[in-house]
Amino acid sequence: MPGAASDHVGRHRRDAVVQVRSGRRAVRAVRRPRPGWCRAAYRIGLGRSVFDAPGDDVSLGVEETATGRLVGDVVLFWHSEKDRSGEVGYIFHPGVRGRGYAGEAVAALLDLGFGGLGLHRIVARINELNEASVRDVERLGFRREARTVESIWFKGGWATMLEYALLEREWAPRSQIPPVR
Repeated sequence: MPGAASDHVGRHRRDAVVQVRSGRRAVRAVRRPRPGWCRAAYRIGLGRSVFDAPGDDVSLGVEETATGRLVGDVVLFWHSEKDRSGEVGYIFHPGVRGRGYAGEAVAALLDLGFGGLGLHRIVARINELNEASVRDVERLGFRREARTVESIWFKGGWATMLEYALLEREWAPRSQIPPVR
């Protein structure tokens, strides 16, 4: 990735992960409550970097290449061996919005999921209010398959969720990540 590099987040990066995940703007459309981010950061620090069985996930930190600063993290969940399905999720510091880091990092996860794991289908579930993430996944070729109105209780109110999906055969022909507009 030209602007950012992904790597397994080690213990020494835990504080940076907490900083990325603790800002109100960064977690505005993220389902988990803010206090849980400290535990999530600890889990990333001790997490695995390989898949052993369905249900496993791999979390990767995203560093800004020029500064070495941790600017976000991405996760690939392996849901089903039989169905060869997975899910991507991500969060980035609001200060790096518009630089294309989310697209680059998610593209790397798609390469891992489809190429490395042989997944057939990868989904992304996004709060409808998170317009930047909607643009990111659409730019990567995901198609919107569902809109579930007020389907989850989210930070004191009902949230409408969008489900996007991408098949391996739709990803394979793509030679580059589309540019950020």
